[in-house]
Amino acid sequence: MLRREDNEKLTRVGPGTPMGELMRRYWQPALLSNELPEIDGAPVRVRLLAEDLIAFRDSEGKVGLVDAFCPHRRAPMFFGRNEECGLRCVYHGWKFDRHGNCTDMPSEPAGTPLQAKVKIKAYPCVEKGGVVWTYMGPPERMPGPPDYEWLRAPETHRFVSRTFEDCNWLQALEGGLDTAHSSFAHNNDISNRNMPRNQDKAPRLDVELTDYGYNYVSTRKSEPGTNYIRVYQYVMPWQQMRGNIIKIEGGKSNKPKFDGHLWVPIDDVSTNVYNMMYGYDESVTLEPDYVWDLESRAGRGKEHFISGTYRLKQNASNDYLIDRHVQKTQTFTGIAGVNTQDFALQEGMGAIVDRSQENLGTSDKAIVAMRRQLMRAIDNLDAPGFPPGADPATHRNIRPHDNYLSEKEDWREAFAGELQAKW
Repeated sequence: MLRREDNEKLTRVGPGTPMGELMRRYWQPALLSNELPEIDGAPVRVRLLAEDLIAFRDSEGKVGLVDAFCPHRRAPMFFGRNEECGLRCVYHGWKFDRHGNCTDMPSEPAGTPLQAKVKIKAYPCVEKGGVVWTYMGPPERMPGPPDYEWLRAPETHRFVSRTFEDCNWLQALEGGLDTAHSSFAHNNDISNRNMPRNQDKAPRLDVELTDYGYNYVSTRKSEPGTNYIRVYQYVMPWQQMRGNIIKIEGGKSNKPKFDGHLWVPIDDVSTNVYNMMYGYDESVTLEPDYVWDLESRAGRGKEHFISGTYRLKQNASNDYLIDRHVQKTQTFTGIAGVNTQDFALQEGMGAIVDRSQENLGTSDKAIVAMRRQLMRAIDNLDAPGFPPGADPATHRNIRPHDNYLSEKEDWREAFAGELQAKW
């Protein structure tokens, strides 16, 4: 369990908070590139790390991310005119480029020195992997842009989506790092005793710290003399990568690929979950029909969202459409969709979990290790260099993996080549 003061330190992300300042040393996903489909198109509201911002694609096709309110009289920039390489406030016509410079001040006398003094808060942006990334920290401490392997896969070989989760980012991340819960919350065929998660409900966990976070290994007994080994990667502060190489349960064929999530704080009580997957190598393309079939089975297909939003139709207001008969006879939870099952449990904990009330066990090793690393990074924020995982050199060559091995095989030797990026 955590002391209440440490729980506050890890969960609060606004400007000036310990975790908020740590988060701002990393490039953050701000929105998907396809949310800004056209040059000089409509601006988009963004809330990130408890800051209200506006994103726009300017006349050069570059993305700007600026304060949601004009520095003149705090009028909303969402209603601004996106034109000629800048966003113009419609209240008095003041115009700002993507760097925050005021390029026009038509309501003031020509040549006014005020124009050179006034800036709007603006954060640098890059686009990689279908995502707009931004850096919100001190310019002199800015690392190179992110270079995760999935960002380098071509568009035909990767996929990324976004889902809104109505709770604090940390409990969402912890749900992803918790591998033991899949034997229960994600058991969608309780009568099938041949599934690894039904055969062995208490995986053995090993955590190995790295300069980007850690990798952790889940070992489950499978057939006699055989283990199912899954190596996950945790990349600080909010990303998990996992292998999906073997055939998926139920005997349905599966393209060898990797997937994972980034649990990015909107504010203290809500989270943007970026869901990504990418092919094992150049031979594995991810066609839209295939991808959206997987997303639908997870409970986040196109049909599962409230129109025009990233919020799921199955949510707390309708108890995630739990079916108690299905729970008695078919699945462990009675809730359809792996993603929805996670949300029901994570959101159901409340906006921010009181971790001082926990009782942790051996299956929580990865969660404990993550919390310690984040606390250590907060304490060392003023030290020279970058926090773990911020420097792209530390994370560009890693990937996860999973497969079956005999009990006599060492996964480190068997997977050594597979844990190296191929893209």
